[in-house]
Amino acid sequence: MVLEKINKVAFVVNPKAGSTKNKQGIIKQIKQEIPSGWEHNIYLWNHPDEIESIVKKVVDEGVGLIVAVGGDGTVNEIARRITGTEVALAIIPIGSGNGLARHLGIPLKAKEAAKLLSTGKIIAIDSCRINDKYFFCTAGVGFDAHIGKMFATSETRGFWTYLKITLKEFSRYKPQRYHLVVDEKPLEVNAFLTTFANAGQYGNNAYIAPEADVQDGLVHVVVLKPFSPIQILNLGARLFNKSIHQSKYLETYTGKSIVLERSSAGPIHCDGEPFEMGKRMEVKVFPKSLLVLVP
Repeated sequence: MVLEKINKVAFVVNPKAGSTKNKQGIIKQIKQEIPSGWEHNIYLWNHPDEIESIVKKVVDEGVGLIVAVGGDGTVNEIARRITGTEVALAIIPIGSGNGLARHLGIPLKAKEAAKLLSTGKIIAIDSCRINDKYFFCTAGVGFDAHIGKMFATSETRGFWTYLKITLKEFSRYKPQRYHLVVDEKPLEVNAFLTTFANAGQYGNNAYIAPEADVQDGLVHVVVLKPFSPIQILNLGARLFNKSIHQSKYLETYTGKSIVLERSSAGPIHCDGEPFEMGKRMEVKVFPKSLLVLVP
C-alpha cells in the first residue's frame, strides 16, 4: 500500500497515556496536519477492551490507516488487530516509553509525528507472538517482567518512576533458570532476565538489543546473566549507549521459532504491558506482516 491511496483515516486516542494532560490540545495539533480531502474520525477509549470494537468498526468502514495516539500499549492493542491485513498503522507517540516509535524514527512531538500523514511512507515490519500475545517491540520474562508488573500498578508513570522501582527491586529479585530452544537448538540458562526483541529497545532509548531489526524476520533472544551490584552503573550506561550487547554478562541468539520453559507460571511483559503466563512459552515471528507509516 502507498500513502497516496489512503483517503480515510481513524484516530484512536488513549486519554490516559503518558504524562501529557492537554490531550485536547494534542488532538487540535493533529487535526491541523490531516491532509485535505481525507475523511477522518477520532475515537477516545477508556479501557483496552473498547479498542476491538473500534478497530472492527473502522476497518468495516474501509479505513486504510489507523493512527494510534498513545503509548506502546495502545500501539500493541491496535497493531495486533490489523496484523496481516491491508490496513496500515501510524503512531503519534504520547506514552511513557514509546519504544516502537523511537525504533522507527517517528518524531516524539505530536504535531511533528502527525506531519507524516502527508510526508511519510508505508513499510512492512515483522510482528511476533508469545503464546497468544502479540508484541512488536519486546517481550520477556525475569526481572523486566517483574518490574513491568509493579510499574503497571504504580500511581505515577514516566521514566523516573520506572527507574525508582527498578533500583528498589534489584536487591530483592533472584535470577531464574530457563530451558530455551532456539530454532531447535537447546540451551540451559541462568538468567536475570530473558528478552525477546523484535525492535531494539524497551522504550526511553533503553536498547536491550541494539542490533535487532524489525524487517529481518528474526527474533533476538537476549539473556542477561546474573551480575553483582557493582555492575549496575556499567550495564545501565551500556543500555543507553547501545553497547550492552558487548557486555560479558549478555548473550544474544537469533531465531524464527523459540521455546522457553521455566519452573513455574509467572509474569511476562509484552511491549511493556504485564501479563501472567504459564511455564511454557512459544515465540514466533511473522515476517513483514504489519504495515506502518514511517518517516
